[in-house]
Amino acid sequence: MRGKGQYSLKKAKLRQSWHKYNLYNLSRAEPPIVTTRTFFQQKWTAKSTARAYHGETVREKHWQRMFRRRLRAVVPMDHTDLARSDGYEHAEGRGSGLELHPSKKPSPFPKTPYMNMTFAPLERRLDTAIFRAMFASSTRQARQFVTHGDVKVNGKKMIYPGYQLNPGDMFQVEPERVLFATGAPKDARERRAGRLARRKAEASKDSEDPTSDSPTTTAANDQVPTEPEAPPDEASTKETLKSLLSQARSLLTAPSSSTTLSAKRKQDLRAFQRTLKRTLSRPNEIFAQKATNLTDSIDAQLQELAQKLNLNAAPPPPENDRERAAAARDRNPETLTVENSSLLRQALAEARENPIDVTKTYATPWRPRPYMSAFAFIPRFLEVHHRICSAVYLRHPVARPGLGEVPTPFGNDTNALAHNWYLRRR
Repeated sequence: MRGKGQYSLKKAKLRQSWHKYNLYNLSRAEPPIVTTRTFFQQKWTAKSTARAYHGETVREKHWQRMFRRRLRAVVPMDHTDLARSDGYEHAEGRGSGLELHPSKKPSPFPKTPYMNMTFAPLERRLDTAIFRAMFASSTRQARQFVTHGDVKVNGKKMIYPGYQLNPGDMFQVEPERVLFATGAPKDARERRAGRLARRKAEASKDSEDPTSDSPTTTAANDQVPTEPEAPPDEASTKETLKSLLSQARSLLTAPSSSTTLSAKRKQDLRAFQRTLKRTLSRPNEIFAQKATNLTDSIDAQLQELAQKLNLNAAPPPPENDRERAAAARDRNPETLTVENSSLLRQALAEARENPIDVTKTYATPWRPRPYMSAFAFIPRFLEVHHRICSAVYLRHPVARPGLGEVPTPFGNDTNALAHNWYLRRR
């Protein structure tokens, strides 16, 4: 299995990845044993465990140069209290035994996890930021995206995964790469369909190319009249026809089709499918007619499909029990109900926004990859726009009472031991 060597189950090492083995290792992770080890062994074990997760692709000497003793932190203060008082009440009676009433004492802040900020400098790296923004399923994949030229920083291509982001920098990843990284992989049937589609496209391309450049062939080609260029809406019209064909196929294969559609309507639906296939096989006729029978809006597509199927619109819902009983008695199985109409409209919208395309490198229609929900979170120091696959590095991560903004699966004790190890090395 792919990634089995990297994500071992015997010697579990936590990684920045969405792999299912890594998720299993995260679920059974335990703090290291410290009772039977010396302080040196404790620090080395904590350092080794933490470095396998934070910056596994960064060399140790490089990380030692990046390490900083200073840990960024903030202390939130009540602005209303600062505006109301200059602090003299807290200094009144100091040293004279004056005690405040329990209701007047300020509530203590939770402890600040300073040690969780040990590996904060690594969060500035471009490959780590891409992984944190959910544009890649691992830091290794994010590193590959950068080196292949699929990432831009402030509008310019960046090919260095270790680029240090500054506050305000915007980075963008190619949407197709993000869909591949976060989408479900293809199964065996979809991979076979993709191979057949590629072979068919290559065969058609080879048949269109001229076999020789001889003068006779050139003269013959000059005498043959060239076909007129297709209008710019050729692709959209073809996609609309394909979506109508897929929706007609889904109506036939639905489990409830045996009860909602009569035999005559099924025959009409199959005839409609044959007409669409015949039309798609002759594209010149489609665009010669300017696609007069096709519309752009989803509601118009729904109405047109209902007319093709010869389905009547559903009557308004009854108001009392007598009307409900009469409607149930007189209900025509060939009527398209309100619920089915809304489901069909939703299916048409999904078919337009998320179509089936066997040529893609990921499963279509697109769906999230398995085990993704456990890692679906965005740190506070990033502002992400998933529709355009862009993100802004707002500021450096900081620690605040009760929260360390650097995502880490390790506790404060493990990070403290790792921090002490690198303090010794400096």
